[in-house]
Amino acid sequence: MSDFKMNKGGFWKNVSSVFTGTAIAQLIPVIGSLIIARQYLPSEFGIFASWLGAAVVLAVVLTGRLETSFAVIEDGEPRRFAVISTLYTAILVAIFLSFLSVLWLVLGGPELFSLNIDVPLYLVLSLIPVSLLLSISEIWQSWASADGKYKQLSLLRITQAFSIVAFQIGAGEFNPTSSSLAISHGLGVFASLIVAWIIMPLGNFPDKLFKIVRDFWRAQYRFPKLSLPADLINAIAVQLPILVIATRFGADIAGTLALTLKVLGAPIGLLGRAVLDVFKRHAATGFRARGECRAEYIRTFKVLAPVSLVFSCIMFFISEYLFAIFYGEHWRLSGTIAVWMLPLFMMRFVASPLSYIVYIVGKQHIDLVWQVGLLLFTILSLNYFHTYSLSLQIYSIGYAALYMIYLMMSYRFSLGKSR
Repeated sequence: MSDFKMNKGGFWKNVSSVFTGTAIAQLIPVIGSLIIARQYLPSEFGIFASWLGAAVVLAVVLTGRLETSFAVIEDGEPRRFAVISTLYTAILVAIFLSFLSVLWLVLGGPELFSLNIDVPLYLVLSLIPVSLLLSISEIWQSWASADGKYKQLSLLRITQAFSIVAFQIGAGEFNPTSSSLAISHGLGVFASLIVAWIIMPLGNFPDKLFKIVRDFWRAQYRFPKLSLPADLINAIAVQLPILVIATRFGADIAGTLALTLKVLGAPIGLLGRAVLDVFKRHAATGFRARGECRAEYIRTFKVLAPVSLVFSCIMFFISEYLFAIFYGEHWRLSGTIAVWMLPLFMMRFVASPLSYIVYIVGKQHIDLVWQVGLLLFTILSLNYFHTYSLSLQIYSIGYAALYMIYLMMSYRFSLGKSR
């Protein structure tokens, strides 16, 4: 218990450090969206959001979720080798998928699907390059978080957020299309990677690279075997609403939903992401030392729960008004959708940071089962009902209920051997 008391002050000091950088990184796109929403039509925003959703899902595949293992690997050279191995994996998988995409195009792939949205072909072709950039960015941020380099982590996030918004606003002055949003997003991530390489250089590659990568794969096989399917399913479930709404009800409604998720997700994810970056290091350290991390879990939950409740209560009454005032009357529907989505975001804010417990205790197989259930529910709720309003409301309430189940599971995992 003495170790816990000694680490308590350091825990929240680190959270505060990450929170400051995360706050700026989250506020930049929210403030930028005030301009972007007046430059781009909802339909263009909907096409871009669908494309970005596909890119995010693909980025999860490229790393095999090996970057989530960084926090449980020893500091120093072992972790640096893990970063190199994960980077090597992402590049290798990207090359393989590029070959498959070329083959797909040769066989007439674009004619195989018929969607209710018109996505330019070159946006489809840009998926793999941009996804690779996103995956590399996630590798560097996970490395900084695992090493406890929270100032560098904050700088990376701020740089990426600012670069993306700056490119998108600049492009919107000349060509306000979904293509401009997508290309600007890729350029912004690339700019942040230049900064990442400068402030956190990877160093020299080891001589026996293939052996190191092979040993790393063998040691961390549970992450691509169990965490990858689970996180891939989760990424699909998170991105699926925009794609389904776009195909069923059009790009206009999808764009309206996309703005809601972007704006509502920013403050909800603000503290949550900062807590996660610190929680996973402290919880992993506590679990290695004591065989449980209940104290870290409870301490974190007591902060996340009331903050989530207060935010949701406030947004319930003022969201429609805020969207209409700040984004324009034609975006008022985004405020209405925000009210529908509050149960989901309230529970996600609490459950997501604490969910890292499954990696610490090696319960990825249970997480996988939960993610499969989540995906099935998402597909059914968004496709069964005939109106987008009812579909989104049922989706939000059911998602929140599933998060409650996840919270109960993760708490039991935090008890470790003592349960």
